[in-house]
Amino acid sequence: MTNDEPHFVVSTVISKKEILMKRMHIHIAVEELEKNIGFYSTMFGSAPTLERENYAKWYLNDPKINFAISIKEGGSGINHLGVQVDSESELQEIAQRLENAEINFSSQKGTSCCYSHSNKHWALDPQGIAWESFHTLSDTPVFSGGANANSGESSSCCIPLSISQSSDQKEDCCIPNENDATECCS
Repeated sequence: MTNDEPHFVVSTVISKKEILMKRMHIHIAVEELEKNIGFYSTMFGSAPTLERENYAKWYLNDPKINFAISIKEGGSGINHLGVQVDSESELQEIAQRLENAEINFSSQKGTSCCYSHSNKHWALDPQGIAWESFHTLSDTPVFSGGANANSGESSSCCIPLSISQSSDQKEDCCIPNENDATECCS
């Protein structure tokens, strides 16, 4: 190496305990499901892992992501972001980190949303983007709570937003820092 060549030294030490995030989650609201299924199937080189009348999900290993889209009339774009973990202990560690940092969050135990039964925590980042940390317990045949896929119910009910953060919402739903948000999706 000569003195003219750039020289970079990168040193990162990460303990095993710090590596908690297992799979990135991105959920995008779309207006035309079939058109988007075609686009994302092309992007990922794979058909959806789960496809329903109003929802599709790619559970990919490369890149390691849980990528979902669902129909949302009148608006499209990022619905929420998140981190899917493999155990309750990992989920509780995320909650503890949020609490230690004094970040408002709400918790849901045994909630059904997006065709999955999960325990989860919701927080809003400084920009107001909803972040979901969750541990999936099982699949469910319904999109949200007791609603079926034909109900037209939006997945936005599962996101912890207040009226001021969502102009199309009639009332508060799962406001962060509530102790119990189990009624959010029902």
